[in-house]
Amino acid sequence: MQKLDIEQYYKNANALLKGHFLLSSGNHSDTYLQSAKVLEDPKVAEILAQALALQIKESGIKIDCICSPALGGILAGYELARALNVRFIFTERVDGKMTLRRGYKVKKGEKFLVCEDIITTGGSALEAAQCVKEQGGEILAYAGLANRGFCQRVGSNLTKKPECKLPDNVPLFALEDFIFNMYDSNNCPLCKEGSQAIKPGSRGN
Repeated sequence: MQKLDIEQYYKNANALLKGHFLLSSGNHSDTYLQSAKVLEDPKVAEILAQALALQIKESGIKIDCICSPALGGILAGYELARALNVRFIFTERVDGKMTLRRGYKVKKGEKFLVCEDIITTGGSALEAAQCVKEQGGEILAYAGLANRGFCQRVGSNLTKKPECKLPDNVPLFALEDFIFNMYDSNNCPLCKEGSQAIKPGSRGN
């Protein structure tokens, strides 16, 4: 399969945003990848998921189910599950704690991949993985459409940064690395300039 220009897909969907953003990790950034806009087109979602599925198949890893943390990971995870022809479930926060609900069950020894839309530090993916492991599932891999460059993905020369929360012994698959400025919320130059961080998806964005 020809290598896809993932950045161009984001640009085409007006999903590579510039401004002052609050990330799910709590950090701030001047750039935001709004994957929901890319996945708005089912044909594009299918193309990206198939490319990601190909990486996983070529690795030899065989999984039984994909789990994604809500809300951002649901579309990417479902499309990847469809491309791999496996079951799909998702976790969601209840009173701040990531939880498996809606009758979802994990079989003991069932092999899982945890899929996000964007992997930043991997914190939400790790919380979803913990839900699976508590019910006896086994985590074989993590995946995302894009990797913010803090975690080491398969096929990239980038090294793992201290901020990455994903384990070293479990592979991460992603289509591309996106390296953007990221700031601690207590030491953000954009805040010092007087602007306020927004989280896309809120305030009508």
